[in-house]
Amino acid sequence: MTFDAQTIRPSFPALATGTAFFDGPGGTQTPLAVGSAIASTLTGPLSIRGTGSTSQQNAEDAVTGFRSAMADLLGAEERGIVYGRSATQLTYDLANALSAGWGPGDEVVVTRLDHDANIRPWMQAADRAGATVRWADFDPATGELSVPDIAAVLSERTRLVAVTAASNLIGTRPPVAAIARLAHSVGALLYVDGVHYTPHASVDVAALGADFFVCSAYKFFGPHCGILASAPALLETIYPDKLVPSSDQVPERFELGTLPYETMAGVTAAVEFLAGLGDAAPAGASRRERLIRSSQALEHHEETLRGKLEAGLAELPGARLHSRAAVRTPTVLVTFTGHDTADASRHLCKQGILAPAGSFYALEASRHLGLGDRGGLRIGLAPYNTVDEVARLLAALRVFLRVT
Repeated sequence: MTFDAQTIRPSFPALATGTAFFDGPGGTQTPLAVGSAIASTLTGPLSIRGTGSTSQQNAEDAVTGFRSAMADLLGAEERGIVYGRSATQLTYDLANALSAGWGPGDEVVVTRLDHDANIRPWMQAADRAGATVRWADFDPATGELSVPDIAAVLSERTRLVAVTAASNLIGTRPPVAAIARLAHSVGALLYVDGVHYTPHASVDVAALGADFFVCSAYKFFGPHCGILASAPALLETIYPDKLVPSSDQVPERFELGTLPYETMAGVTAAVEFLAGLGDAAPAGASRRERLIRSSQALEHHEETLRGKLEAGLAELPGARLHSRAAVRTPTVLVTFTGHDTADASRHLCKQGILAPAGSFYALEASRHLGLGDRGGLRIGLAPYNTVDEVARLLAALRVFLRVT
């Protein structure tokens, strides 16, 4: 399958500025179609959802359209799609609700590979419940988090395993399906942070074995919000705090207050945009089928760019690449001997190239890599990046390092 980044670049007004955006893990730029969907929904007519008027029906359609689009993107059920302000908020909400049934003797497993949003909520919830937190370490030399790493801290007392599907710092994609089988073998639930995974892979929540899967739309061309996918039957066993008059139905019982219909419409537009990328799908193909084809084409494009990027970085003096896992996203963390990566990031920014430096909330991973809280220069590719932009980035780094 083929994909040419030049075909979609005109769809992104931000790219007309000339800036080369290598900050995909922190959030992608937004296509005009998404902004238009948000604006047209917000300007209405729009009111509280219902079916009695056009304005009510527009709100209802925004909600149902959002659930349908995200179900197609994640391979999930529409009734299992929960809207949230962010992935962090959704994780805190689930941690608070699930931990109501925990107590002394129960255990929760977290990993040092994860973003703090899939660590701290579980640690804090466990602490309040009197449960024990067990840490799974990844290999800093390879960046790999293996099944044995999880097995080493798993027991019959484990209630939940929280793991990332892809590290937002070094790109590592752990074997989630195998980890799921292991967790389920001791009766534990699996909570998967798919925020960095979703933009770079075709997601199938059931195939991954995730009991809960969370992602963020602004990482795949959408507006700023979070989405959680789970089996409706599982959600029906969980009782979060809510107002008495608000719906007790799933997934509504997890969504507090009036929903942002315009944001939901923006998410639907982002999914539609993704479904239209790559080679033309066969006539009659479903949106889910088109999304899978698109994801395969985008993954090939990004992997090609990653190969060129890593080959170029390896030639720079003092460059140390920390993204080494066999299976990983097109996300490269690099440091330079004798140079502060924050200075490198500032130099790039002056050249119209955005590649931030830091630990990006993956604090435990950065420390485990021996980088402390400072992290490194993170170069994250997105579908709209090009070979020319990669060459421009490498040339700017050579200037920074005074390579002639």
